[in-house]
Amino acid sequence: MDRPIDIPESDEALLDQCEVQTFRAGGPGGQHQNMTDSAVRLVHRPTGVTVTSRAQRSQYLNKQDALRRLRLKLRRLNEPPPPRRPTRPSRAATERRLGEKSRRAAAKRLRRPPSADE
Repeated sequence: MDRPIDIPESDEALLDQCEVQTFRAGGPGGQHQNMTDSAVRLVHRPTGVTVTSRAQRSQYLNKQDALRRLRLKLRRLNEPPPPRRPTRPSRAATERRLGEKSRRAAAKRLRRPPSADE
């Protein structure tokens, strides 16, 4: 990201930036969960980040949980990525790889047809 994402403090302002979808949660939970549209999906329009919550039987509680998750995701997007450090394989790993190549080459040599002088 070149600029940090502005995360509003209030839930209403954050919901204004989101597309809210409700749907049936499905899965275990009995008749109530199968009858009501209690699951909530929030799509943050400026970034395209999507979060879903379907843990509670209440749509209101699922919406609060989805807002909490969305804030966490947006904060994580604002954090700079950790610096990348080049790594080298260890000496043992290099020797293991070369030893395996030697064994493989020997096995392939055995598969060749015999030469004319043999």
